[in-house]
Amino acid sequence: MVSQRLTPLLIVEDDPGLQSQLRWSFEGYEVLVAEDRSQALAALRRHEPPVVTLDLGLPPDPANASEGLRTLDDILSLAPYTKVVVVTGNDDRANALQAIAAGAYDFYQKPVDPEILGLIVDRAARLHALEAENRRLAQSVRSPLEGIIGASPQMLQVSRMVEKIATTAATVLILGESGTGKELIARALHALSPRAGGPFVAINCAAIPGDLLESELFGYEKGAFTGAVKQTPGKVETAQGGTLFLDEIGDMPPALQAKMLRFLQERVIERLGGRETLPVDVRILCATHQDLAQLIQEQRFREDLYYRISELVLELPPLRAREGDRVLLARHFLERFARENARAPRGFSEDAVAAIEHHPWSGNVREMENVVRRAVIMSEGKRITAQDLGLEAGEAPAPLNLRKVREQAERAAVRRALALCEQNVSRAAEALGVSRPTLYDLMKRCGI
Repeated sequence: MVSQRLTPLLIVEDDPGLQSQLRWSFEGYEVLVAEDRSQALAALRRHEPPVVTLDLGLPPDPANASEGLRTLDDILSLAPYTKVVVVTGNDDRANALQAIAAGAYDFYQKPVDPEILGLIVDRAARLHALEAENRRLAQSVRSPLEGIIGASPQMLQVSRMVEKIATTAATVLILGESGTGKELIARALHALSPRAGGPFVAINCAAIPGDLLESELFGYEKGAFTGAVKQTPGKVETAQGGTLFLDEIGDMPPALQAKMLRFLQERVIERLGGRETLPVDVRILCATHQDLAQLIQEQRFREDLYYRISELVLELPPLRAREGDRVLLARHFLERFARENARAPRGFSEDAVAAIEHHPWSGNVREMENVVRRAVIMSEGKRITAQDLGLEAGEAPAPLNLRKVREQAERAAVRRALALCEQNVSRAAEALGVSRPTLYDLMKRCGI
């Protein structure tokens, strides 16, 4: 019979007597002991313990606990999800609070009571196991709308539209500024459609020169042009039974628009240099950041093609118009890039949150993704600041506490009424619809 492996627990402690006491105090754990920073990091890499108890007073400088805090930083950098319980002396509360701010799970003051410390360790181990299970489930359960992050009314409406139109066979035109996630929406439409088992083939009409785009789309026969040494199917054929996504269709050359219109009407294609027509069963999704109505007026886009590709139109809002989504997206990217780069930033500072809310994000989600990725890689602190993001600090965000909001509104209303009434309290009270004693109370409470 194979015995079940015990959960590793790392104890970082330089006192031999306390090491011996703690080594036998934790039932159900494989207790590992390290007496300095280098041993602790070596044990962390080898055994990956979910919980670490860390003595902040490690040598060489027990007086200010700098070595202990440095060890804490290294542990959280190597294993951000590890729960670190810092153990401090009775007169070391300031360093304990500093450790908590730096990312420690909890702290415990000496003298050590193994029973109480055991309860803290058990709780930390259970929390670590729950978080690990949540991460595992999040990775194993993939939603067709995965990657569409947003809680704003605008994005909830987009998600509902995606779910409605995905099951149809209609051609969909996705409109939106660059960086709003048009291809992400196209992939969600494909994943939710009856064609989800077929291929999803994307082609960017703006990235391929016009003279090559036709052969990329429809393929070519051997000898159709110099270098055509064999018969090659195009993107349309490759998408047979699935979905073809034409990104930036507004940049398609006018000459090719006529051939695309025939394909959409007849659902047949001819390879370049060929004479045989080939029936193709694909669903077409298109996207552009351009104003197609303006292009039609300028005779740069065919009006009949526009009506063919816009059986259903899905418009994506820019990030600046998505209420409350900016910080939500930023935190999503922070967690993702911290995990990918083995970094341990714990969140955004207040000035960073204000900057994120204040910034116009002209490049939309793509710009935010790049900004947060760079900040995660380059930041040195535990929290990402506005300086790390390379953004100007905006105004402090409005308070969410209802009492503070009400106080601010009352203060503004009282000051405005007094100003309009030339500081006449009786007239100001009448304008506000309150009695003079009530107004005096308001003025006293607001510091006016």
